[in-house]
Amino acid sequence: MLVGYMRVSTGDERQSVDLQRDALVGAGVDERHLHHDRASGARDDRPGLKACMADLREGDVLVVWKLDRLGRSLSHLIRIVEELKQRGVAFRSLTEAIDTTSVHGSFLFNLFGTLAEYERALITERVNAGLAAARRRGRKGGRPPTIDAEKIDQILAALEGGASKASVCRSFKVPRSTLIDMLKRTGWAGAGAADKPAITG
Repeated sequence: MLVGYMRVSTGDERQSVDLQRDALVGAGVDERHLHHDRASGARDDRPGLKACMADLREGDVLVVWKLDRLGRSLSHLIRIVEELKQRGVAFRSLTEAIDTTSVHGSFLFNLFGTLAEYERALITERVNAGLAAARRRGRKGGRPPTIDAEKIDQILAALEGGASKASVCRSFKVPRSTLIDMLKRTGWAGAGAADKPAITG
């Protein structure tokens, strides 16, 4: 059975939903097995996605119009597909022509997974290089780092996976000011951004 998932941002027009619906129905998805959310991709609370995952059974195929409709980030998307594989559910993205039931599609998605691991490795390398350079300079002025390199790696992985700064502070017992300072030192893209309940896009 084919099960479809659609998502549009809160600022998008109704036609965006119809575009995805038409594409999924045209690919063979029964409208009774279509699920959707109207929310930012960064949101964790997506009831449509939860219902979609609950609708899937072994041997089914989850179909989306485009990869970015499903995951909050590349790593989140890969985790979802890995979960599907463990459940015996295949995955298909119409726009990118990815179909894990085919050898070609499975190869492409494994390639995405490799790129995500490479990105995390680069982040870790940049963090460690920055800390080493700071130690060589003697770190005159300012507070010394209070987060060790291993915890920094874990925090960056959590943020890259879609976790909010507030939840990271709670989980890793790190003051927000310390977290922000660390993110600025590592050059993380969202270092100065405030947590928001939803963002458009």
